Amino acid sequence: SMGFTPNAGVIMGTRTGDIDLGALLYVCEKEGMSTAQANDLINKRSGLQGVSGVSSDCRDLQAAAREGNSRARLALDMLAYDVKKFIGSYAAVLNGVDLIVFTGGIGENDDEVREQVCGDMEYMGVRFDAEVNKGLRGKDQILSTPDSKVTVMSITTDEELVIATDTMNLVK
Repeated sequence: SMGFTPNAGVIMGTRTGDIDLGALLYVCEKEGMSTAQANDLINKRSGLQGVSGVSSDCRDLQAAAREGNSRARLALDMLAYDVKKFIGSYAAVLNGVDLIVFTGGIGENDDEVREQVCGDMEYMGVRFDAEVNKGLRGKDQILSTPDSKVTVMSITTDEELVIATDTMNLVK
C-alpha cells in the first residue's frame, strides 16, 4: 500500500514505511537535519537496512537472525507486523477478506515472513498450512488449508514484464 510517496505503508528495504511525523521532526531538530537530509534518511537509510544495520535483503536478515542478531530479528518482526496490520485494516474496511496474495520478492520467496504474517489470524478465518509453505520459493501455490475461510496464496510475478508492457501501452 503506497501513498503520495513510496514511504507510506509497510516498512521497505531502505524506506521507513508509515512513521509518526512527530518522531521525524524530533530527529530532524535533534540532529539539525535539513529537509534534503531528512529525505535521504527516510528513503535511503531507514527501513529493514536501517533497523537491522545488516542489509535490506530478507535473505541476509534471516541468516543474521538465525545467528542471533537481534536487530535483524527486529527488522523481520517489524515487516511481518506491518503486513499483518495492513491486512487487518483492509479486512475492517472491506468487511472481511476472501483472498490474501503474497507476491514480489519477499512474498514469493520468504516462507518465514509469510508464516509470521499469517500466524494467529484464525479469528479472521485464516487457516495457514505451514507444511505446504515451508521452503516454498518462486511457485504459485495455495498456502491455506482446504477448510480455511480465507484463501492464502503465493503468486509469482514478472515485474519487469509488467513494467515493459505498461510502458509500451503508454507510448502507443
